[in-house]
Amino acid sequence: MGFGASRAEARQIVRHNGILVNGKRVNIPSYQVRAGDVIEVAGKAKEQLRIKAAAEAAAARSIPEWMEVDTKGLKGTFKALPARTDLPQTINESLIIELYSK
Repeated sequence: MGFGASRAEARQIVRHNGILVNGKRVNIPSYQVRAGDVIEVAGKAKEQLRIKAAAEAAAARSIPEWMEVDTKGLKGTFKALPARTDLPQTINESLIIELYSK
Protein backbone atom coordinates (compact mmCIF):
# COMPACT_ATOMS: atom_id res chain seq x y z
CA MET A 1 0.00 0.00 0.00
CA GLY A 2 3.06 2.20 -0.10
CA PHE A 3 3.57 2.75 3.63
CA GLY A 4 7.23 1.76 3.18
CA ALA A 5 9.64 2.98 0.50
CA SER A 6 10.76 -0.61 -0.17
CA ARG A 7 9.74 -4.13 0.79
CA ALA A 8 12.56 -4.25 3.33
CA GLU A 9 11.37 -1.03 4.93
CA ALA A 10 7.76 -2.25 4.94
CA ARG A 11 8.87 -5.45 6.69
CA GLN A 12 10.70 -3.37 9.29
CA ILE A 13 7.63 -1.19 9.91
CA VAL A 14 5.55 -4.32 10.50
CA ARG A 15 8.25 -5.85 12.72
CA HIS A 16 8.35 -2.71 14.88
CA ASN A 17 4.58 -2.83 15.58
CA GLY A 18 3.72 -0.05 13.14
CA ILE A 19 0.82 -1.78 11.36
CA LEU A 20 -2.73 -2.72 12.38
CA VAL A 21 -4.86 -5.23 10.48
CA ASN A 22 -8.56 -4.94 11.29
CA GLY A 23 -7.61 -2.91 14.37
CA LYS A 24 -5.23 -5.54 15.76
CA ARG A 25 -1.47 -5.06 15.91
CA VAL A 26 0.48 -7.33 13.54
CA ASN A 27 4.25 -7.77 13.85
CA ILE A 28 4.82 -10.71 11.52
CA PRO A 29 5.84 -9.54 8.02
CA SER A 30 4.57 -12.75 6.39
CA TYR A 31 1.06 -12.31 7.83
CA GLN A 32 -1.49 -13.26 5.18
CA VAL A 33 -4.20 -10.66 4.64
CA ARG A 34 -7.60 -11.64 3.29
CA ALA A 35 -10.02 -9.84 1.04
CA GLY A 36 -11.78 -7.13 3.02
CA ASP A 37 -9.00 -6.67 5.60
CA VAL A 38 -8.32 -3.08 6.62
CA ILE A 39 -4.63 -2.24 7.00
CA GLU A 40 -3.53 0.96 8.69
CA VAL A 41 -0.45 2.55 10.19
CA ALA A 42 -0.58 2.51 14.00
CA GLY A 43 -0.81 5.72 16.05
CA LYS A 44 2.80 6.68 16.84
CA ALA A 45 4.10 5.31 13.54
CA LYS A 46 1.92 7.85 11.65
CA GLU A 47 4.29 10.56 12.88
CA GLN A 48 7.40 8.96 11.34
CA LEU A 49 8.83 11.00 8.48
CA ARG A 50 9.86 7.91 6.48
CA ILE A 51 6.28 6.61 6.48
CA LYS A 52 4.87 10.01 5.50
CA ALA A 53 7.43 10.30 2.67
CA ALA A 54 6.69 6.79 1.40
CA ALA A 55 2.94 7.48 1.45
CA GLU A 56 3.42 10.71 -0.52
CA ALA A 57 5.48 8.82 -3.10
CA ALA A 58 2.81 6.10 -3.28
CA ALA A 59 0.13 8.72 -3.90
CA ALA A 60 2.03 9.79 -7.02
CA ARG A 61 2.02 6.21 -8.35
CA SER A 62 -1.04 4.31 -9.49
CA ILE A 63 -2.75 2.07 -6.92
CA PRO A 64 -3.60 -1.45 -8.13
CA GLU A 65 -7.29 -2.25 -8.52
CA TRP A 66 -7.22 -4.94 -5.84
CA MET A 67 -6.37 -2.35 -3.16
CA GLU A 68 -8.04 0.80 -1.94
CA VAL A 69 -5.62 3.20 -0.23
CA ASP A 70 -6.07 6.49 1.63
CA THR A 71 -2.52 7.86 1.59
CA LYS A 72 -3.49 10.88 3.69
CA GLY A 73 -5.08 8.78 6.46
CA LEU A 74 -2.43 6.03 6.09
CA LYS A 75 -5.14 3.41 5.82
CA GLY A 76 -6.24 0.98 3.13
CA THR A 77 -8.41 -1.99 2.29
CA PHE A 78 -7.22 -5.17 0.60
CA LYS A 79 -10.19 -5.80 -1.72
CA ALA A 80 -9.25 -9.06 -3.44
CA LEU A 81 -6.36 -11.27 -4.54
CA PRO A 82 -4.95 -10.03 -7.84
CA ALA A 83 -5.46 -12.09 -10.96
CA ARG A 84 -2.31 -13.24 -12.77
CA THR A 85 -3.03 -10.76 -15.56
CA ASP A 86 -3.00 -7.91 -13.00
CA LEU A 87 0.61 -8.58 -12.01
CA PRO A 88 3.57 -7.00 -13.82
CA GLN A 89 5.20 -8.99 -16.61
CA THR A 90 8.58 -8.71 -14.87
CA ILE A 91 7.66 -11.38 -12.32
CA ASN A 92 9.49 -14.63 -13.01
CA GLU A 93 7.33 -17.31 -11.35
CA SER A 94 9.92 -20.05 -11.77
CA LEU A 95 12.38 -18.09 -9.61
CA ILE A 96 9.75 -17.74 -6.87
CA ILE A 97 9.04 -21.46 -6.95
CA GLU A 98 12.77 -22.20 -6.84
CA LEU A 99 13.21 -19.93 -3.81
CA TYR A 100 10.39 -21.50 -1.78
CA SER A 101 11.28 -25.08 -2.73
CA LYS A 102 14.58 -24.90 -0.84
